[in-house]
Amino acid sequence: MRRLVVLLTVLFIFLAVWSAVTPKNQKPGSSIITPKESLKVVSEESVTIDVVKKVGPSVVTVVEQSNRSLSLSPFSIFDLPSQRPAQPESVNIGSGFIVSGDGFIITSKHVVQDTGVKYQIITNDDKKYTVQKVFRDPLNDIAILKVDPQDVPGESLNAVTLGDSAKLQVGQFVVAIGTALGEFKNTVTTGVISGLGRGITAGDQFQGVVERLDNVIQTDAAINPGNSGGPLVSSSGQVIGINTAVSQNGQNIGFALPINVVKDSLKNFNEHGQFERPFLGVAFKIIGRDVALLNNVPQGAFVQSVVAASSADKAGIRAGDIIIEVDGQKLMEVKTDLAKIIAGHKVGDTVSIVVWRDGKKINLSATIAAAPNQ
Repeated sequence: MRRLVVLLTVLFIFLAVWSAVTPKNQKPGSSIITPKESLKVVSEESVTIDVVKKVGPSVVTVVEQSNRSLSLSPFSIFDLPSQRPAQPESVNIGSGFIVSGDGFIITSKHVVQDTGVKYQIITNDDKKYTVQKVFRDPLNDIAILKVDPQDVPGESLNAVTLGDSAKLQVGQFVVAIGTALGEFKNTVTTGVISGLGRGITAGDQFQGVVERLDNVIQTDAAINPGNSGGPLVSSSGQVIGINTAVSQNGQNIGFALPINVVKDSLKNFNEHGQFERPFLGVAFKIIGRDVALLNNVPQGAFVQSVVAASSADKAGIRAGDIIIEVDGQKLMEVKTDLAKIIAGHKVGDTVSIVVWRDGKKINLSATIAAAPNQ
């Protein structure tokens, strides 16, 4: 009898506990989601929604306006293209984001690389603005577009908030916004920062431009052609990078230029009214230790060509020279790369240069000029 009472007591306690933890509307066989788990899901969705509401109105589509010399009829596969006057054609080629209410917009330089065409920007609510001026940074994949806010009377341009890319951490949640594939405006994708300080060779299939980018952010947020120039945003709604490239050899591998690089470019632009970057004026290729030993020449920067009337040209540097030393720094390692040394100087600085020519060292001096704005 005592055992029966104990068993009944245990059973009663079990049923009481089960009733307390099971929602009243819980169906038999269905899974239980605790309030904590529900809160987590809602929180993640809310972050993304809040970021899009905050930054989305500041994201624009960059449009290239060009003329077609030939116009094809719907049946042109059966005959010659019909000869008609050139017609204006607009093509969505990239993305950008507004950084000031007076009409300055940031995008990737390779998006607006073509200097022979006109550009427009279209806001997320389909307002169109004509790009009056394009300023291209000669050192970074960055361009500033200037539009007149009065193109659309009564409308205002909402600027984004720029973050600090020096404080980023791997695993941090991010949101990418842009015109995916040049067609789907304000596409939103999410992911995390997969890596920092990456070095890549990047380009754009619409423009056919390829260049080397260092110290970029790697993310698994989906970035597609047409996203270039759009913002990579933190969970607090601050822009921490410019979407730049996507790997063609892997899945979920995208890259963005850190926003601190953009802030430096903006500071340089605001000080001079244009990009003023130090420029030596040589195209070069680094000669490493193995190649140097094989050819019995010193390590350094082999000069492939010299820009006419540039600082290098005026200093007497010639194609075929090997620059082996600049301001006492030997060009033997990546950390003493020629481009980095020149970038560390100001326009107007005089630098000493040692070149190797015909088996001899020659001492030269060059005054650094400003890079030509494209």
